[in-house]
Amino acid sequence: MAPMSAVSSSPAPRSALATIRSLLPYLWPRGDYRSHARVVAAALFLIAAKAATVFVPVIYGRVVDAIAPKGPHGMLAVPVALIVGYGLLRVASAGFGELRDAVFAAVQQRAVRRVARETFEHLHRLSLRFHLDRQTGGVSRNIDRGTKGIENVLRLAVFNILPTLLEVLLVAFMFWRLFDWRYAALTLVAVGLYIGFTLGFTNWRVRFRRLMNEVESDAQTKALDSLLNYETVKYFGNEAHEVRRYDEALSRYERAAVRSQVTLNMLNLGQAAIIAVGLALVMLMAADEIAAGKMTVGKFVLANTYLMQLYQPLNFLGFVYREIKQGLIDMEQMFRLLGADQEVRDRPSARVLPRVHGADCACELVFEDVQFGYRADRPILKGLSFRVPAGKSLAIVGPTGAGKSTISRLLFRFYDVNGGRILLDGTDLRDITQASLRSAIGVVPQDTVLFNDTIRYNIAYGRPDATREEIEHAARLAQVHEFVLRLPEGYDTRVGERGLKLSGGEKQRVAIARTILKDPRMLILDEATSALDTRTEQDIQTALRAVARDRTTLTIAHRLSTVVDADQILVLVEGRVAERGTHAELLARDGVYARMWAMQAEQQEPQAAAA
Repeated sequence: MAPMSAVSSSPAPRSALATIRSLLPYLWPRGDYRSHARVVAAALFLIAAKAATVFVPVIYGRVVDAIAPKGPHGMLAVPVALIVGYGLLRVASAGFGELRDAVFAAVQQRAVRRVARETFEHLHRLSLRFHLDRQTGGVSRNIDRGTKGIENVLRLAVFNILPTLLEVLLVAFMFWRLFDWRYAALTLVAVGLYIGFTLGFTNWRVRFRRLMNEVESDAQTKALDSLLNYETVKYFGNEAHEVRRYDEALSRYERAAVRSQVTLNMLNLGQAAIIAVGLALVMLMAADEIAAGKMTVGKFVLANTYLMQLYQPLNFLGFVYREIKQGLIDMEQMFRLLGADQEVRDRPSARVLPRVHGADCACELVFEDVQFGYRADRPILKGLSFRVPAGKSLAIVGPTGAGKSTISRLLFRFYDVNGGRILLDGTDLRDITQASLRSAIGVVPQDTVLFNDTIRYNIAYGRPDATREEIEHAARLAQVHEFVLRLPEGYDTRVGERGLKLSGGEKQRVAIARTILKDPRMLILDEATSALDTRTEQDIQTALRAVARDRTTLTIAHRLSTVVDADQILVLVEGRVAERGTHAELLARDGVYARMWAMQAEQQEPQAAAA
């Protein structure tokens, strides 16, 4: 089984059409009739705004003809109605445009929210394999850029690209009706050349934006990784090394950004040249007809106004298209994340494991010939079989790399087995929903990581709806309540990034309290007291025995003194059970377990003498 990478080092770019297809369901969500009505209303406002915009130059031209001197008496009357109509059309053009944006704002923001939420939710559904391979800084940046890209695409494509193209067609139609086909043809040719040049040149420039995204994500990842491992950097005095790595990434971004800016300037120059030539040709034609007496000054002004009115959206069209292309590029990584395969899935027929409390909450655990490897060429568990009766305890010991922690990962279904099966109360784990399975299992890990929040929040994470009294009761059982009360802010003390403001023992006791509060049916203790001193360890072992009394308990340990009371002990060596039995039986056998016990006893004697 080959590991799946979070973001491939050289991912195949998604097509713009594929990205747009991914976005459309969020723009027109199924069953959301309110959003549908808003989209339709916005489209109607769009059409009304463009209709008003196209007729503004017509009224303006008539006003010019009306106020132009006619004969020796000059202007006979002020065209009040035309001037008022001109003003009203301009107000209508702007007003309908603002109404369009106001109506569509809720649809746009709801789409952004839904995509971001589903991406975040999907990331939590992905297997542990994905999260071990991911680069957190890069993933976070991809989501941030993707949501901003959606905003740009929805705002610019829907209400700028299409309206501008509609306006071009309407202007060409008005030229054909008011003048002749040559004006319409010349306008369409100029606009066609402009759009073709813009699309072709912008598509060529896409590579620079994609490169900028890649190197920016790389720089973000390096910075975040370095800051998260601040202590390690200090331990080895590698500040200069980290700064150099970060600066190398910034240097690559600098080069890509310069190339992007230079090519942008070239694009702008080409666009300006096409528009200027087209404008000059139309004005020459109009001036020639005025000289021949075939066109009034008002119509000359009308033609000029139309072209100037087109110039702005066409100039903006280049910017809009670039922004849309960049938005699509920014979105493609996020949609790739959203499309990442969910390796561990619930079966359609998976059942919910019932929540049981009290004396009957324990469940039976059975491993039947379980085979598993993170890679096909590196098996970890090789036909592992054991049974833990309901309410009993099993300890798993063995050398590093024997597969002990893999067992807990399989129990949580972070991975599915390659062969054999794992049964909980006679049901294959793959036939139980992941949510109900994980709610039934509590774990105290060896490496405890806390959220950058208060102690109360971190304990309550085991059951977010717990009362204050329940939180403090769990803290007492974990021997952490008195310590918390001695802090100036008590349970409202913030623990810092990953809990670094607390000692290793304090973090582990908070983790134990969190698991006690969860009240699981099965308890997994993965070196749960490894960071504690001997006296505290004894106190917590007593508390854990009380908590585990009516629960099936699985203990993973290196320190054999913590598992002597287990109902059964498995000695795991290279993914297979080398020995099994109680503590006394394994010592009497004088095998692997007995040698491990003797070695640890020898190591503890000098420590006891020194103490």
